[in-house]
Amino acid sequence: MAAVHGDGLKASHGARRAYSEPMIQTQSRPVLAIALGLFFLQPLAFGGWLSFIAQVQAELGLSKSQLALALLGMPLAVVSTLQLADRFMSALGPRRLLMLGFPLNCAAVLLPLLAIGQASLFLALLVVGATLALTQIGLNVYAGRYEKATGRVVMNTCHGFWALGLMAGSLVAGLATHWTASAVVGGLALGAALGGISLAWLAPHFGPAPGQPAPPRRQLRQLPRRLVLISAVVFFVAMTEGAMSDWAAVYMAERLGAATGQAGLAVSLYAGFLALGRLLGDPVRRAIGPFALMVLAPSLALFGLLLLVLPLPLVLAVPGFALVGLGVSVGFPMGVSAVAALDDEYESSNVAIMSAVAVAAFLVGPPMIGFLADATNLRVGLAALIPGIGFGILGAKFFEGPKTGR
Repeated sequence: MAAVHGDGLKASHGARRAYSEPMIQTQSRPVLAIALGLFFLQPLAFGGWLSFIAQVQAELGLSKSQLALALLGMPLAVVSTLQLADRFMSALGPRRLLMLGFPLNCAAVLLPLLAIGQASLFLALLVVGATLALTQIGLNVYAGRYEKATGRVVMNTCHGFWALGLMAGSLVAGLATHWTASAVVGGLALGAALGGISLAWLAPHFGPAPGQPAPPRRQLRQLPRRLVLISAVVFFVAMTEGAMSDWAAVYMAERLGAATGQAGLAVSLYAGFLALGRLLGDPVRRAIGPFALMVLAPSLALFGLLLLVLPLPLVLAVPGFALVGLGVSVGFPMGVSAVAALDDEYESSNVAIMSAVAVAAFLVGPPMIGFLADATNLRVGLAALIPGIGFGILGAKFFEGPKTGR
């Protein structure tokens, strides 16, 4: 087995041959800058939408549980279409897939703002999720191939730029108080679509050539055990990550007593520290190793959740959101790196499976928190995330790096 990453990730001799030529072509920093730019642009418009969730809830007169059911639309569509997106990946390659996915997803993000009720909001988010699956597979496979081609650990940094894009979009929406929600999100969507198409066109190709037939589908029993275990850990981390994205603005609006765009600044705070954690993730990973990082990060998230759910002064919600953002920041990118390195034939399939599991957490999280919040309060709903974070700490050993393909 030929080592690709310094922290223990492996690739086969076949992968070394497939990536030998791009190793020379992708050493330059501009290539990494293109990848980081793509990750930054993709969530811009989505971050704007997140800041207006509380406003849309108020305008449509939805309860928390009704909103939670409507929010299921996006993750349900992502889970349903990720495997189809994997097939598109094999046919088009990540660059062409991103050129297709960016404009579709950016246009789709406008649809929830046009909703007239719970059903139309659910349907709009279905479209958002279906188009998001295309860009998600394209981005993660491209970053994974960059890691294999160059031997550089960059996945956390790439997802850090994704979180920066989410923060930037939500911050623009929170501060643009004199503009309508459609105008703000529409402007963000247009800029992200044009920028995404341009960068994907400029990005160099490396890895297997597009157009090759996809490998045969595996039965559940054929999946690598480590893939299953890593996906389980990522499930619980992603549940907390999604809960903060969906409920941060609602949490602040509830405690401030006003469902305004300013409540969306909680999303900006959370996303800012999510970005910071991911930007620090790669150097910290090199310094202390993946196991220690996957113990430290969920521990911070656990402490942050306690600050949010305990009956403490509102001012402590600020470090609470910050710590949760730091704590959940590295779970998904660490998972992508780990499962992409398991083997090369099923590289995109492994990423698609783990991504589907992570998105499935969004299917469980919103209704669970919404129904608990309606029955009690939002603090109790968020407290339900704590056991899963504890499991994430116990599962840190699965990220140390595979010894074999299984």
